[in-house]
Amino acid sequence: MISLRGVRKWFGSQLVLNGVDLEIPTGEITAIIGPSGEGKSVLLKHMIGLLRPDSGSVQVDGEEITSLGRGGLNRVREKFGMLFQNAALFDSLTVFDNVAFPLQEKTKLTDAEIAQRVREALLHVGLSGVDAKYPDQLSGGMKKRVGLARALLMDPRIILFDEPTTGLDPVMGRGIHHMIKETHAKFGYTAVVVSHEIPEIFDIADRVAVLYRGSIVASGTPEEIKSSSDPMVRQFISGSLEGPIQLEGTMRDEEGFRPV
Repeated sequence: MISLRGVRKWFGSQLVLNGVDLEIPTGEITAIIGPSGEGKSVLLKHMIGLLRPDSGSVQVDGEEITSLGRGGLNRVREKFGMLFQNAALFDSLTVFDNVAFPLQEKTKLTDAEIAQRVREALLHVGLSGVDAKYPDQLSGGMKKRVGLARALLMDPRIILFDEPTTGLDPVMGRGIHHMIKETHAKFGYTAVVVSHEIPEIFDIADRVAVLYRGSIVASGTPEEIKSSSDPMVRQFISGSLEGPIQLEGTMRDEEGFRPV
């Protein structure tokens, strides 16, 4: 569904993505893991065309998107839904209006049709009776569920999850993982999940890719990643202080690499 080949991205003198090669299989859940500040969110932005690589190729559903104009990118983005770290809800809108927003902006459905779609989306994520509430009246986990309901509303072929359990306690985090797994089984979308939740993310992912120093250093099934002999992968999974990953982050090297 998504293919990246030799993707490099600089921000000034900082090399963030250093020749990323990655395949996102259609209909599967792919987790992208790795130390903080390695450019995982930057990678997501390349997949949806919010950033263009300085070199390399990004294809979505067989179409090269790096050279598309605004109209072409908007067309490709219609295939995507996205759940942000903070759910990105509008504070001034009710839950109903937050979820309904894409339909109100992009379709000509009647109010009754929109209301039905919103109720169904909220039921899919285990929420009902919260339509009139505002985001500041919701728990962190409920906000994430509302964000997922909004992402599902346009029936996307791909959903990007940018650290969806950030700020949640372990129980709520597992609940969000369960919702991802459950809605994925129901709707069959292709999922890309950026996560630091080790080992929990292995329970929902079909494939796992490890981003380190701007490159994918390991990719495979959860079992293959867990049994990796790579010192960096083993250190990250175990949480050990001993290994190639330094507490202060990866230092600038001769190519100018420093994560952001």
